[in-house]
Amino acid sequence: MRVTDGPVPALLELDAVEAAYDGVIVALRGVSLRVPRGEIVALLGANGAGKSTTLKAASSLLGAERGTIVAGRVRLDGREVTGLAPHRLVELGVSQVLEGRHVFAHLSVEDNLRLGAFVRRPSRADLKASLEQVYQRFPRLKERRRSQAGYTSGGEQQMVAIGRALMARPRLVLLDEPSMGLAPIVVHEIFEGIRQLNEQDGVSFLLAEQNAAIALEYAHHGYVLETGRVVLDGSAETLRARGDVRRFYLGEGEAQRLSFIDPHQRRQFHAASA
Repeated sequence: MRVTDGPVPALLELDAVEAAYDGVIVALRGVSLRVPRGEIVALLGANGAGKSTTLKAASSLLGAERGTIVAGRVRLDGREVTGLAPHRLVELGVSQVLEGRHVFAHLSVEDNLRLGAFVRRPSRADLKASLEQVYQRFPRLKERRRSQAGYTSGGEQQMVAIGRALMARPRLVLLDEPSMGLAPIVVHEIFEGIRQLNEQDGVSFLLAEQNAAIALEYAHHGYVLETGRVVLDGSAETLRARGDVRRFYLGEGEAQRLSFIDPHQRRQFHAASA
């Protein structure tokens, strides 16, 4: 983990953000977090905790699902961008990779990647250089570049989705459940790619993950969400060392991972987090 001499300036900040769907279903309740420039920040929590909504609030994609930010602010480099059009955020250097490995199934892997550069309107030479950079990070994609994306494996499709986001030359990537449904060896390959992008290219990441073990292995900092609230945050090293986090998210010290559905276990978690 990188050691710094002082606080790193925030690239992205969410300040007391509240969000709702259809104006009545409250999904976020005062979420505040920061992504320092050049760091990887993990959002941890069970399914339904609000991780995806937090990413979509940051990238102005809530409207696609009839959601909206009803209170709070989103800032990028200190500038308020709350509700800014998604394409404007992409132009400012923010790209999101949605949950579910969305690819254009009928297009080739390389054509999927090319689409990610459209917002920059690159020259032919620039486009070629950008493709080579993605292929260096994910060599498997170069081998499959002529294949239809819909006929590639789940791991390869996730790499395509991440690579397409990188073609926009982002400063910040919002990454939703990159390990979902993938074999451990593929998950490791993807996270190694994320580490290289962060350390060598300076790309910052805010990633939502249910797999806390892998997220905290690669992240610098983490936030734990529960029912739309941040209930705990700290350095990745600190969170890994906490017994309550290990029990609830890493499945350690118990025969099975503890469940938030059990009211007694929820009280234990809140008591430990207080």
